[in-house]
Amino acid sequence: MSTVLIEIRRAKLADAEDVAQAHDEAWRTAYQGIIPGTELDKLISRRGPDWWHSAIRKGSRIALMQFGDTVAGYANYGRNRARSLYYDGEIYELYLKPEFQGLGFGRRLFTAARRDLAQSGLKSLVIWALSDNDPAVEFYRALGGRAVARSSERFGTKVLDKVAFAWQS
Repeated sequence: MSTVLIEIRRAKLADAEDVAQAHDEAWRTAYQGIIPGTELDKLISRRGPDWWHSAIRKGSRIALMQFGDTVAGYANYGRNRARSLYYDGEIYELYLKPEFQGLGFGRRLFTAARRDLAQSGLKSLVIWALSDNDPAVEFYRALGGRAVARSSERFGTKVLDKVAFAWQS
């Protein structure tokens, strides 16, 4: 019998390549058929290892879900960026590689990011998701998120609706 360590920890500079790989795999799965292919490729290619290395070096809050030696996913979070929404914190991104989805890891990563934000005094929280990303919308609803705002975002020639989910302290 073997035991695999599952941990959530802050990203280190040495993790940049693994985070970039998790980002690539998770985004291709989440947005294939939603964001036009060329636009999706551009978004992913902009966020390679150098981008993640820079973000980690600059102190961005990036939590990793590590399954044994594998980075299974990540959450990137901090202060709420939408001035029109009266919530303290925001989870900018929460993604798992496809093979780690549906196992409760996303809930654990969300809880860890929320706890870290709360410990910094950011008690209420918002997360944006593309409305057409049914798994994400269902996930945030299952976590108790309440839809509080709508907006849209352009990806090339396609405009997609997005929804903000919020949690109070």
